[in-house]
Amino acid sequence: MCGIAGFLLRKGSAEPAAVKAMCDPIWRRGPDDEGVYTDGGCGIGMRRLSIIDLSTGHQPISNEDGSVWVVFNGEIYNYRELRDDLIRRGHRFATNSDTETLIHLYEEKGAAGLDLLRGMFAFCIWDAREQKILLARDRFGKKPLYYAQTPSGFYFGSELKCLRAAGVPLDIDRDALRLYFQFGYIPDPYSAFRAIRKLMPGCWIEYSRDGTVREGRYWRLPPFSDENRTGMS
Repeated sequence: MCGIAGFLLRKGSAEPAAVKAMCDPIWRRGPDDEGVYTDGGCGIGMRRLSIIDLSTGHQPISNEDGSVWVVFNGEIYNYRELRDDLIRRGHRFATNSDTETLIHLYEEKGAAGLDLLRGMFAFCIWDAREQKILLARDRFGKKPLYYAQTPSGFYFGSELKCLRAAGVPLDIDRDALRLYFQFGYIPDPYSAFRAIRKLMPGCWIEYSRDGTVREGRYWRLPPFSDENRTGMS
């Protein structure tokens, strides 16, 4: 299952203990391993349930020169195909994990590389050169990912309790509660708390250390048409 968490501060330096405090509440998501990485104002961490590349799949994972790092929850089904193409383009892999594919694909294409991924996932990439983080979520939202933008910076986690551990305000979102009573659940992108949002399925968000935010959608459910009825009775 795995779980990820972290933040990017606008000022100051990230402390490993602060990242670990965000990851500890979700240890049940990843009882096999844990990892933390900090660089300037960025701190990312994860709890891992080992499935692929049991011996060398420890996260966070970086590219060759340590300028790009990733924490990842999920599985990329077509990673072998992507990996072979990236190797032909000159990228060197240190592991056999699907996680490392995300790093080199980001180096090649940035957020546009999300179009090529087939799988269920939620991940964060830290780009040290650009001083920004990129969050992305799979097409159908199989893997959860929450985030909050505050005056001090940007925080994210696989569960709400990660953000609570980081001290994100937990004022109730009354509009979200009305939606809950209407539908029986809180739809994306809302959460029960005003300061916290869920990343929409098929979407990405990028946060730079200067506070700049960019958002995008890389996939939408195709509109229903008569052509979709092929093979249906």
